[in-house]
This record gives sequence, C-alpha cells and structure tokens, in this order.
Amino acid sequence: MGKFDGVMLVSDYDDTLYSHKLEVSEKNRAALVYFVKEGGVFTVATGRAKTTFAPQLTRERIPINAPVILSNGSAIYDFDRDEMLYQSLLPTDCARHLEEVCAAFPQLGFESYHGEDICTFRPNQVTFDHLERVNVPYQVVERISDMPLPWTKAILQQQHPILREVQAMILSRWGDLYEAIFSNRYLLELTAKGNDKGVLTGRVADMMGIDRKHLYCIGDNQNDIPMLAISAIPFAPANCAAEVRDWGARIVSHCNDGAVAQVVGILDGMY
Repeated sequence: MGKFDGVMLVSDYDDTLYSHKLEVSEKNRAALVYFVKEGGVFTVATGRAKTTFAPQLTRERIPINAPVILSNGSAIYDFDRDEMLYQSLLPTDCARHLEEVCAAFPQLGFESYHGEDICTFRPNQVTFDHLERVNVPYQVVERISDMPLPWTKAILQQQHPILREVQAMILSRWGDLYEAIFSNRYLLELTAKGNDKGVLTGRVADMMGIDRKHLYCIGDNQNDIPMLAISAIPFAPANCAAEVRDWGARIVSHCNDGAVAQVVGILDGMY
C-alpha cells in the first residue's frame, strides 16, 4: 500500500512537464518516480500525436503508468501494450472547410494528421518551428486535396491575432462539428466536436478506477482548461497563458523550475 493509492495526476507536456529548455528536469522526473512508487497513477495529456510523443517517452524517461491522452484529446494510447484504445476523426468535410478558411486567410498554414503521417499546407515560420521542435518527418503538399484522409486533427498556424479570427470563423460556421482551441498563441488545434483533454482525461480516470475527488491536473494553455475543470485542484505553471490564470487555476512554479514536482509536493502534504 502506498500513500498515493487511488490518486491520479495528469500533466500537459510542452511548457508544463517539458520545459522551455526542451527537457523533463531531473526534479520533475524524481518527483514522479516517487509518486508512482507510492501507488500514484501518472499520465500525460498532450497536443502531440503518437508519432511526436513516443520518442519523448523514451528519451526523457517519463514514469507513465496509465494510457496517454494524445492529439489534444483525439486519442488514448496505451504505450505499455502498444495499443490505440480510442481515436476520433475529423469530419470528412474538414478538407473542404479548411480550403474555405485558407482562402479567407492567405497567411494561414496548417498541419494535418493522418494516422502517423503529417502533411503541411502552405507552411510558414510557425510551422517550421513547430516541426523542428517535434522532430519527425513530414510532407509539404501544394493542394489541400493532396492530403490523405481521414484526419485525427489539424493544427492551424499563424500569429495570434490572425488565429483568433480563424477560430471565430470556424466556430461561427461549423461550431457543431469542431473543437477549435489554442495549445499556444501560434497553434490553433482542430479536433472533432466533443473530443478535448477534459473528456479524455475523464475516460482514462474511469479506466483506472480513479474517483474524481482524487484526480489532479496541471496545464498551461487554453486547451488544458477542459481537463483543469475536472481536476480536484486545477494547477498551472507560472508561465501559463493569461486565459488559464484568469480562469482561476492554482499557480505553481515556472515549467523551468519544476512545476510538476511542486504539485507532487503539494499532494505529498495532502495524503
């Protein structure tokens, strides 16, 4: 029996567990090893797809012991069993809708995710910076119709003011079909309606037999708010977006200073 039996911690990855230094700090890693050793259930809810997250799991030696929420709430993957437990798909009209969006916003670029294959249309500096960070192969296409379907998600990329207009257009015209939510100021994530980090975190908690009063989440951006909303205490690193701070998350240290380790420390004092 461990002190964290029946307790689950779910962390966003980029800019929360994974710091601006592009690493999972030893402080965070040691705290999570302790949490899991004492019976805690730990996993990650990330905007990354399987193809972009799997290398991190090995390289950063992350002590995950539950299925992972991927693609901003589009998938649940069990890395221990190498099995996709759940995956949603964007509507078949998504390509046509994004053709309309890209015609209205000629500065816009985006990535589409088809299984483990990434295609990019009209890539810009945001696109290249993102793909360099995740460090996986991708294909540049000249026409959206060249992107293989179906897609699990799309990531729209430009400066924040433009993306706010893009988000408004998508939600006003097709809000019944899509979740359109920011994972940072330059990345607007498109997933199927009803598929977000909150919904899938709840599913994983149910899979693991976790009571909601012992479920804790930490995240830094707008796409994390749905999972923070079901957290017994919603945590956010000090580098979080203004939307998360204003929403009312409990602020801990910066992601560069062991934010996740601090959360484990708080839980250590509670149980």
